[in-house]
Amino acid sequence: MIRILSAALLALLLTVASLMTGATALDLTAFFGGGDAREAVLVLLASRLPRTLALVLAGGGLAIAGTIMQMLAQNRFVEPSTAGTAESAALGMLAAVLFFPGIPVIGKMVLAAGFAMAGTALFLRLVRQIPARSVLMVPLTGIMLGGVISAVTSFIAYRYDLMQSLGAWTNGDFSMVLRGRYELLWISFGLGVLAYVTAAKFTLAGLGEAVAVSSGLNYRRAMLTGLSIVSLISASVVVTVGSIPFVGLIVPNVVSLVMGDNMRRTLPWIAYSGAMLVLACDVAGRLIIAPYEIPVGTMMGVFGSAIFLYLLLRQEAHAR
Repeated sequence: MIRILSAALLALLLTVASLMTGATALDLTAFFGGGDAREAVLVLLASRLPRTLALVLAGGGLAIAGTIMQMLAQNRFVEPSTAGTAESAALGMLAAVLFFPGIPVIGKMVLAAGFAMAGTALFLRLVRQIPARSVLMVPLTGIMLGGVISAVTSFIAYRYDLMQSLGAWTNGDFSMVLRGRYELLWISFGLGVLAYVTAAKFTLAGLGEAVAVSSGLNYRRAMLTGLSIVSLISASVVVTVGSIPFVGLIVPNVVSLVMGDNMRRTLPWIAYSGAMLVLACDVAGRLIIAPYEIPVGTMMGVFGSAIFLYLLLRQEAHAR
């Protein structure tokens, strides 16, 4: 009960901070007849509230996607930004702009999701070739694969003068989020609910194909479902706000240390923690150099890389 109350209080504080922080001051007295209420309502409903909802949906979705990837790859240091998934989604976005410039945003997301699924499937295939599934080699393989895909994407974007667009897809930034420009992220919420419903299957799949099949699980279907959820969440985030690294790596590991590995039990807390982490990084990014802001992708890159190194070193120390 204390944990739930503490979580609710933290969510309330961060939500209020997100709604109140920005280049334009939000005059609360306007809501009580002390100022221009129309301007205050416009800022709140058209900008601040959509941005806060987008942060929560993106953070929770990426944390869930990272948890599923760790189950499928059977490795704690895997998530969309360390497995080539986010880079593949960006390549899909580039392909959509080049070959189908007139398709709607949902069409771009579907194409990006297809590329993300192909990139993730390639990563999992490469992982199976690693001898003894070295803990460190798995994320390194994903990072190298992501680097190759990113290099190809950058080369194509440079040739067709799309480097500025590529920058928007590869660095998460919520500064342009307004009402009508973030609703695609609600797909992440629906996929999160689906992940919770099928959590037991992912837990079994995480024990390995032999154990899963002997327990009566359709392993291939579970893998396909997991890949689809991860790819669609990653694509919806990349299309809407750009790539946000390390959320799906840090949050599942920290929650697992506190609550264990029962995915059905921990998944709501993982989604909550991912949402709060991204929300906190965004508020900090808006405050550090106010009235300007640091993109949340940059904030997570700095903070997340430090935590990633800590988790790697901690794993090595325990291995000894």
